[in-house]
Amino acid sequence: MKPRRVAAPYDWAALHRLIADSFAYMDGRIAPPSSIASLTPAAIAAHAAAHDVWVIEAGSTPVACLLGQVKGDRYYLGKIAVDAAHRNLGLARRLMEASATNATGCAALQLQTRVELVENQRAFARLGFVIVAESSHSGYARPTSVTMERPI
Repeated sequence: MKPRRVAAPYDWAALHRLIADSFAYMDGRIAPPSSIASLTPAAIAAHAAAHDVWVIEAGSTPVACLLGQVKGDRYYLGKIAVDAAHRNLGLARRLMEASATNATGCAALQLQTRVELVENQRAFARLGFVIVAESSHSGYARPTSVTMERPI
C-alpha cells in the first residue's frame, strides 16, 4: 500500500465518502462543526487541480488520503483520513512522509486539529509534531484549534 498523488480523472465521490466517514466521529464533539459539511467531491477535484491529493488504495478503493498544499514555507496537511478498517497500519505516516518528500522548499509540515480532539493531538505528537499555536474560529472567544508542525 503505497501513497500516490492523484489528479483527474479520479473517483472524487469515493474519496469524499472516505473523508466524510473518517470525520463523522467529530459530530457533536467539536464546536464549531467541521468544515467537512461544506466539502464536496468537486471541491476535492479542484484542490487536486491546484494542489496535492495523496491517496493510498486497497485495489482501486481509497482507504487513506491527505489533501496537501504549500503555504509559504510550510506544507499544510489537511483532511487526513484513514478508513476505520485500515487504521493503526501506519498509513497516515506514509502519506505524511510522501508529501514531505515533495514539499520542495518547505521547512516544515503543518496541520491543524481541534482543541477537543486530544487523541488526535497525541497521535500527531507521536509522529513528531509539536503544538506551535492556538487559534479561534470566527465568533469564538476561546481557542478552537491548535496548529502543529514537524520539521522536514
